[in-house]
Amino acid sequence: MSQTANQTGTAQTGTARTGRPQAPASPGSMPHGSTALQFDIRGMTCASCVARVEKALRGVPGVDDASVNLATEKARVRGDAIDVQAVLAAIDRAGYEALVIDPARQAGSGDAGADAGAAAGPGTRGRAAARWPAWWPVALAALLSLPLVAPMLGAPFGLHLMLPGWLQLALATPVQFWLGARFYRAGWKALRAGAGNMDLLVALGTSAAYALSVWTLLRDGSGAAHLYFESSAVVITLVLLGKWLEGRAKGQAVAAIRALQSLQATHALVRRGGQDVQVALAALRVGDLIVVRPGERVPADGRVLEGSSHVDASLLTGESLPVAVAPGGHVAAGAVNGEGLLLLEATAVGADSMLSRIIRMVEDAQAAKAPIQRLVDRVSAVFVPVVLLISLLTLLGWGLATGDWQGALLNAVAVQVIACPCALGLATPTGIMVGTGSAARHGILIKDAAALETAHALRVVAFDKTGTLTEGRPQVLAVEGADPRRVLALAWAVQQYSEHPLAHAVTAAAREAGLALPAATEARALPGRGVQARVDGEPVYLGSLRLMRELGAGMEVASGAGQGRSAAALREVAARHEVDGRTVSWLATGTGGAEGAVEVRGLLVFGDRIKPTSRAAVAGLQALGIEVVMLTGDNAGSAAAVARELGLAHYLAELLPGDKADALRRLGADGRKVAMVGDGINDAPALAAADVGIAMAGGTDVAMHTAGITLMRGDPLLVLDAIAISRRTYRKIRQNLAWAFVYNVVGIPVAAFGLLNPVLAGAAMALSSVSVVTNALLLRRWAPVRRDGAAFAREQALPALQLPPPAPATPAAAPAPAVAAQQINHEAAKAPQTQGEHTMYELTVEDMSCKHCVGRVTKAVQGLDPAAKVDIDLPTKKVRIDSSADLDRIAGAIDEAGYPVSARAPA
Repeated sequence: MSQTANQTGTAQTGTARTGRPQAPASPGSMPHGSTALQFDIRGMTCASCVARVEKALRGVPGVDDASVNLATEKARVRGDAIDVQAVLAAIDRAGYEALVIDPARQAGSGDAGADAGAAAGPGTRGRAAARWPAWWPVALAALLSLPLVAPMLGAPFGLHLMLPGWLQLALATPVQFWLGARFYRAGWKALRAGAGNMDLLVALGTSAAYALSVWTLLRDGSGAAHLYFESSAVVITLVLLGKWLEGRAKGQAVAAIRALQSLQATHALVRRGGQDVQVALAALRVGDLIVVRPGERVPADGRVLEGSSHVDASLLTGESLPVAVAPGGHVAAGAVNGEGLLLLEATAVGADSMLSRIIRMVEDAQAAKAPIQRLVDRVSAVFVPVVLLISLLTLLGWGLATGDWQGALLNAVAVQVIACPCALGLATPTGIMVGTGSAARHGILIKDAAALETAHALRVVAFDKTGTLTEGRPQVLAVEGADPRRVLALAWAVQQYSEHPLAHAVTAAAREAGLALPAATEARALPGRGVQARVDGEPVYLGSLRLMRELGAGMEVASGAGQGRSAAALREVAARHEVDGRTVSWLATGTGGAEGAVEVRGLLVFGDRIKPTSRAAVAGLQALGIEVVMLTGDNAGSAAAVARELGLAHYLAELLPGDKADALRRLGADGRKVAMVGDGINDAPALAAADVGIAMAGGTDVAMHTAGITLMRGDPLLVLDAIAISRRTYRKIRQNLAWAFVYNVVGIPVAAFGLLNPVLAGAAMALSSVSVVTNALLLRRWAPVRRDGAAFAREQALPALQLPPPAPATPAAAPAPAVAAQQINHEAAKAPQTQGEHTMYELTVEDMSCKHCVGRVTKAVQGLDPAAKVDIDLPTKKVRIDSSADLDRIAGAIDEAGYPVSARAPA
């Protein structure tokens, strides 16, 4: 996590509101040292509001930096010794209300519905919003405005029905001064602060049309021919409608945060004194024993002490299927337990859990500003004054040129109404919010907006090797010998009590092969050379070539012709593996002949296996025109072997941490954007030096703190997905900004030239904001490229350890002839996939709301498998599917139909 996120919890507790400040929990200023605080800001409506609040915050002593996000209506303040009351007072002077966000909520442990009010849009939260639905001002304004507009609709058909002037006044007045009061309040606060905003433009424009109508009515009486009450009333109605739609869309934009918050359990079952007691989540402590029953959410990060089960952590990691856990394994808060009862020891609770840290990372990214936003900030700083100047020039120009001051005033009103700084202010933050939220749903955590924006332009991606492209732990890659199964079984027996990493690799390989563990006695280590033991009464040795030579194990001169051929073949195989940087251990046994005589039975090859998806990730990046480089501290032989296997033309080996950072600077010296993908402490300098640092989860916290993007699974293909969502998000931001700029650049002159009446201008203004947010919401449909799971695994399978089957027992079998060394490191046999076999799956599918949605989801599944049976429970969003199609393909088809799959598993 970033320093900012970690220190969020140091903020003062309590909630303060401008106008009625409350004393914080610890008086005075914040503690010394860099501190981060978040505030809810009420009353912002456009980019000009954002600029004014930021300016006010940066003027507070102790504040080093301030960032305000219009889409989330939040401000983030950083600095030393921040005085909360001074910040609240500065926001109040700027004309807005503010609430300090409680540190617990900043830590991501707040109520899942804490931000639900955002959907109602500005000005509708609080007590009034609790009593009335958010849409009631829009509905009432529409009811009052409809009689004013209806006569105009009949004019093209020769119907001239006009309401009496006094009735028009009676209908328009509540719309203007009651339902439209929010525009006057916000506009007055902006004027008082010496600035302008969208509310001021709406208030001035509609007031001018209303005042003109009242003046005409008083002058000419109820028979006045030209009244403009419908213009003022309809403009306010349309603006209210636009803000309501915008608020609903913004509420959907923060759906990712709400989905993560909904994963948090509210209680935990804790075992104390032999009794299971239910406690509130806040009462959990590190070290508590937590009982997790089948179907329950895990309340805290923990280590499994007892029990085995499968846990579904799909919303945390993007992992498509539940993961098996057993004693010694780890589970994260928010995961759903499967079929077994688990006893956990809590290792991280509350704000320190992985779920809370993920929420903080997503919130930080959504609150941050992308570099492209700087242009918007510069424009918004002068937007309202320039619009007012154009409106004044329009009034004077038309009035002086035509003498029709009424028409001139209407044109000036149209200029003020159509000008929309809202679209400019929402263009970037909504794109970032939805993009980071979509990425988080698929296991890609983007910590800052700069990383999201920069990733689209990457031209070089540098990978660390160990733990990033490879598994990061030694494995048995090959067993060589006349009887490979016996060689592996003896190696397991002789080192079964060892804690050496290579011993663990042998144990894992033997168990995977289904071998029986022979009994061993007199086991002891031979320092610097290997181990020895007695197995079935015979001495067995496992170790280096030096040990074999010391034992005189027939490496130079063999005891028989057949064995001589075997030893030569083994030496050749060992040399080939050692050139590739792998570790070779030799196994020898007693001959049963002369005292102390031994002979080589075979060897084991250890190495770090390449991840199954590494080749596809490298090929995919290269297909995008991105140069892929490997930077590793490992030896040159191992690096060359991995580079050769993955098709990498460029790699650097035997690098120190500082050398990796220097290499990245050289790669980017020609202006190319460079990313670094790593997972360890030694990668931290390189992650910081890269334009975009990408950390693999499962690595060290230091790497994840330094990187701008964290991948929640150790899957190199997620690098491709991170670049894909970055490109899609950046494209949406550019589309939004282009629409917002073009809309204002075209709309304002059209209104100034008298080609647009105020009613149409108001409709266009409302449409601009809604269209920008709606365009950004299309990012919710993004999903990584789905792959057929079984076919993809076969396609990407790298050479894997595979032992020949055990030979069948034959009575009185004749001695087998000497066999040359047999290499068993063959690619796994590709078993044909059974056709027509059906599997039952259960998925959780979001955004379904009606029978039409059910039909579309069913059609998407049966488009893959016409014989599939689909059963959908709409209230619970559960979809049970009986199909021969692969689960990943099914989920991908449903996603492409516009319905995100949030959880999936075999039923």
